Amino acid sequence: MTVNSNRFDQGMATRRSVLGDRHVDRTEADKTPFDEPFQALITEGAWGSVWSRPHWTKRERSMVTIALLAALGHDDEVAMHVRAAANTGATREDIQEALLHVAIYAGVPAANHAIKIIKQTFDEMEPDDSSRGGGHVE
Repeated sequence: MTVNSNRFDQGMATRRSVLGDRHVDRTEADKTPFDEPFQALITEGAWGSVWSRPHWTKRERSMVTIALLAALGHDDEVAMHVRAAANTGATREDIQEALLHVAIYAGVPAANHAIKIIKQTFDEMEPDDSSRGGGHVE
């Protein structure tokens, strides 16, 4: 299945700018006929229709996305978007603020669990930087 549309092309460019070429190349290489329609859908829909809109910056979209994924308990996606924040300009402080909103509006357990996932992700991203705030989460 080959997708030829402006929205798909814009979506792929945005996807690469947010997630990075390495991630997208790996996902594309792992694509099978079973998940190819899904990959096309998210490339056109999420990346081409939503992430490519001009009103919010990629930084703002990162913060909202991380908060929503944390509130819904989508751990793998939280970790992926935390790694992507390095490409969008969302800082650790931005992510911290987003999780405070999660705690108030979606519940402390959801935020607490996301903080655990995010701290693990930060450790994977920079394992020798102990100043970032790893450690035990209550």
